[in-house]
Amino acid sequence: MKLQKKQSLAQKRRWRIRKKVQGTAERPRLAVHFSNKHIYAQCIDDVKGHTLAYVTSVGGKDTDLKANSEGANALGKAIAEKAKTAGIESVVFDRAGRRYHGCVKSFAEAAREGGLQF
Repeated sequence: MKLQKKQSLAQKRRWRIRKKVQGTAERPRLAVHFSNKHIYAQCIDDVKGHTLAYVTSVGGKDTDLKANSEGANALGKAIAEKAKTAGIESVVFDRAGRRYHGCVKSFAEAAREGGLQF
């Protein structure tokens, strides 16, 4: 019962944020998701509904990445590189209702160091 309440409140936070945060082709939405094991990040054009660039800690060459601050730092730099090759310079950051500290903060700072503006 308590878990269902917590999940429903988290979903309401995501919906409330998504009403305000919209991505366009010029300034896509950088959505980041942290599960217990992996990190997923993608740049999304919400007008067309297309993903323009994405990175994940699942598989690939960096298989030792985990859902912690070090993994978030590495993926933040990786998404910045992929976004630059796709021609994206500025994004709108969507942290999916999570607080801006810990993994989310290290991901965002690494993406900024990589050259993304938000």
